[in-house]
Amino acid sequence: MNILVFIKQVPDTNEVKIDPKTGTLIREGVPSIINPDDKNALEEALKIKESKGARVTVVTMGPPQAEKALREALSMGADEAVLLTDRAFAGADTWATSLVLAKAAEKIGYDLIFAGRQAIDGDTAQVGPEIAEHLNIPQITYVEKVEALDGKLIVRRALEDGYEVLSVNMPCLLTCIKELNQPRYMNMYDIFTCYEKEIKVMNIKDLDIESERVGLSGSPTKVKKSFTKGPKSQGEIIDVPAHEAANIVCEKLKFVHII
Repeated sequence: MNILVFIKQVPDTNEVKIDPKTGTLIREGVPSIINPDDKNALEEALKIKESKGARVTVVTMGPPQAEKALREALSMGADEAVLLTDRAFAGADTWATSLVLAKAAEKIGYDLIFAGRQAIDGDTAQVGPEIAEHLNIPQITYVEKVEALDGKLIVRRALEDGYEVLSVNMPCLLTCIKELNQPRYMNMYDIFTCYEKEIKVMNIKDLDIESERVGLSGSPTKVKKSFTKGPKSQGEIIDVPAHEAANIVCEKLKFVHII
């Protein structure tokens, strides 16, 4: 079984700030990490590898420094790593990104694809489902439990008010949430040996994609502005008996057409 795991190197959101002049993220000097949900995806792939036997390949799209995330994944137990990097990919929205990842999946080959539910630097939860649509394979999102059987999976999917259990044939794509498992620590031996492993690099020519379909030119979504929410203004304090205060609040809510 060949399992692909798509991961993303993201800025640690605890350290991210917005440039007040440009409205863009300040990435310089901000530490990068593997997107948390993607670690859950990788852990589940490694668990299937250990229990059923599989070859796990991690794939990421990004600049050359994204190699660091791939090395960490190799240190956790992944067998191979692929870096999709090309200046043509820069500025891609979720649609253009998912197209590149889907083309890579076709080139590499797969029986099962894992991805995180969403990335903490975008929070769209769109890339995983879009990859499945490009590949025309079944998808299950918000996965919190997986049981691998011969040729199919039994998957528990989290819902707002409970969960549902689904059976899906492979090949398929699953997006994972943190409740699925507890990602393992890097193995000490693999930390040293991961730098001996070759990371395969693929660019736009390797994927046979037209340049107008990727990057900024291939992205129908345009971000107009990014900004941090300003501090709240000081509230109005009304020191009156409770029944009078209730009437005042009702009048204010009516004035702004909330009620």
